[in-house]
Amino acid sequence: MATQTAEGLSLHTESLAGIHWVGIVLAVISGVIHLALGVSFIASPLGWAFLVAGVGFLGGAIAVLVDYRRSLMYLLGIPFTAGQIVAWYVVNAPDFSPLGFADKAVQLLLIVVLIVLYRRGDAPTRA
Repeated sequence: MATQTAEGLSLHTESLAGIHWVGIVLAVISGVIHLALGVSFIASPLGWAFLVAGVGFLGGAIAVLVDYRRSLMYLLGIPFTAGQIVAWYVVNAPDFSPLGFADKAVQLLLIVVLIVLYRRGDAPTRA
């Protein structure tokens, strides 16, 4: 069902299958983690990088919800998310935190979901 939002955007949830919702939840989890870390490190450039990453994850989830070029969002999301994993490793090695491992697990699952969605195309399906 399409639902009008306060900003005039229409949510297009009728075409979302279960795997879409999994991807949206994973992107939101990683986005919220990055925004929280960004706020906690706001005084440093690393904090701003976290904020940008958080906005990227949340923006991608919103784009899927409003049906904005979903295939392109899946395709762009794969290297964006993979880049987050590489950057995390480079910045944190060898001192990795449990939160970092959890976020990277979420991101690896998100990459799998994005690959499946991209390969499948945007045909509306029911889960």
